[in-house]
Amino acid sequence: MSNQDQIVQIAELMQRSGVKFGTSGARGLASDMTDRVCYAYTLAFMQHLKSSGDLIAGASIAIAGDYRSSSPRIIAAVVMAVHDFGFTPINCGLIPTPAVACYAMDKGMASIMVTGSHIPDDRNGIKFYKPAGEILKEDEQGVCSQSVVIPEGLFSSDGSVNNPQTLADEEPEASRMFIQRYLDFFPAGCLKGRTVGVYEHSTVARDILGGIFQGLGATVVRLGRSEAFLPVDTEAIRPEDVLLAHQWAKELNVDSIVSADGDGDRPLISDEQGNWLRGDVAGILCARYLGAQYVATPVSCNSAVEKSGWFKQVDRTRIGSPFVIAAMNEALEKGTVDVVGYEANGGFLTASDITIDGRTLKALPTRDAVIVPLTILLMATEANTTISELLNTLPQRFTSSGRLKDFPTELSQSKLSALNSGSMDQDMVAADALFSDAFGPVASIDCTDGIRIIFQSAEVAHLRPSGNAPELRCYNEAASEARAEEMNSRCLAIIESWRSS
Repeated sequence: MSNQDQIVQIAELMQRSGVKFGTSGARGLASDMTDRVCYAYTLAFMQHLKSSGDLIAGASIAIAGDYRSSSPRIIAAVVMAVHDFGFTPINCGLIPTPAVACYAMDKGMASIMVTGSHIPDDRNGIKFYKPAGEILKEDEQGVCSQSVVIPEGLFSSDGSVNNPQTLADEEPEASRMFIQRYLDFFPAGCLKGRTVGVYEHSTVARDILGGIFQGLGATVVRLGRSEAFLPVDTEAIRPEDVLLAHQWAKELNVDSIVSADGDGDRPLISDEQGNWLRGDVAGILCARYLGAQYVATPVSCNSAVEKSGWFKQVDRTRIGSPFVIAAMNEALEKGTVDVVGYEANGGFLTASDITIDGRTLKALPTRDAVIVPLTILLMATEANTTISELLNTLPQRFTSSGRLKDFPTELSQSKLSALNSGSMDQDMVAADALFSDAFGPVASIDCTDGIRIIFQSAEVAHLRPSGNAPELRCYNEAASEARAEEMNSRCLAIIESWRSS
C-alpha cells in the first residue's frame, strides 16, 4: 500500500454516494455509480467472502449484466476489481441473473450481476452471490462494514477509471447451461401444439425464453423487441404493456404471452386473452406443479396459497428474496423436503432438488423467470385446458397493487410509524381512523413488513415503503378483481393526501 492509496469505508461511501443496499443488492442513480464506487463495492464483497471462507486463493468469479446503457461500464469496473484483488473474472456476457447464478453455483464460484432490474435506465445496481447463492442480510452487513484500499491514480477526480481495460471474450457456457436445465427437466416436445408470444422488449432473458419454449416444441412468436431499455415492472405493469398483451392475444391467437423484467428474474405470463397473471398467483400454480410441500412467501402475497390446501406448510416472511431464502434454509435445516418460495413479483425459488417422473431440476435458490411460465403452460396443456380456466381452480382471492413514485421514504416511515406503535389496540384505532370509512372496521394488523391491515370483511390493505427507491407501495386483496382494483385506487388516494397533511 502506497502513501497515496486511499482507504475507503464502505458505510461512509454508501451515505456519500447515495448507492445503497435495498432488498436486492446495491442500487442507485447510474451517475452516482461511478467506476470508483462500483470498484470499491466489489472489493468489499470479495473481502467479506474471503474473511468468511467463501473465497479461496485463485478463485474465479462469474460476472454478467443487463441491457442498460450504463451496464457495460459498470461491468468493466467490476471486472477490474476482481482482477486487481487476485481472482479470475469470467465474463458471462449479458444474460439473466438466474443464469449466471446457476452457472456459478454449479462451478462452486461466486458471481456478480450488474443490473437495476425493473427500475428506469438512469439507475442501475449490482447483485452479489456467494458460491452457495444470494447474499443474505448478514452478508450485506458484512460487506457494508468493510474498509477497502483504492490504489493511487486508478480513478480521475470524477470517479471514472483512468485506463479502461478491454473485457475478455464472453464465456457462453452459462447461457447454454441455463437453457439445457429446462430442456432436460421437462418432457421432450411437451409444448407441441402451443403458440407462445415472447414479449422481448429489453429483457436480457428474451433470447433464452424463446429458445427454451421452441426447444420444448412450442411455436414462438417474438414481439416488441426494443434496443432502448424499458423499465418493465412485473408488480406494477405499465398500461402500455397491458394494452399490448391484449392486442397481441387478439391478433395472434396465442395460448400465452411470456416475458420478464430487465434482468430476467421476475416473470410475466398472460392467459390466452392477454391478461397478465399476478406474480403471487402464478407462484401458487408453479409450486403446485412442482409438488412442493413447503412454501415460503412474503406477507404481501395472495392468501389463496393457504386457502388452496395444496401445501403442508406455508411460512410468511418479510418482503425480499433474502428473507424468503432465509426461511427456506431454515426449513431445510429441519429436514423439510420439496422446499420452494416465491414473491409477489413472480420470482420463483427452489431450495430443494425437484424430481418428477425420474427427471430432476436442481435447486436454484434465487429468483427465476423461466420456471413459472413453463410450469403453468404445461399444467394447462396436460389438463387440456386454457390458462384462464386453470386459474379458476384456485380459491378466488384477487390482489391489486400500485405505488406512489417520488414519495419520500422519511414521510412513509413517519406516517406508518403511527400504525406500528407496539400496541395492537392503539394501532387498530389509528388504522380505523384512516381507513374504516373506505373499507370498514379493522380486524387485525400485521407488521411483519410494512403495515398489513386486515379488515373484518377479510379484505386487505398493505402499505410498505420500497427498499430500492423513494416509493410507497400499496397492495390490496379482496374477493373479486374489481373490488381489489377499487380498493387499490382508493387506498392510493388516501396515502397521496399524506403529502399535504
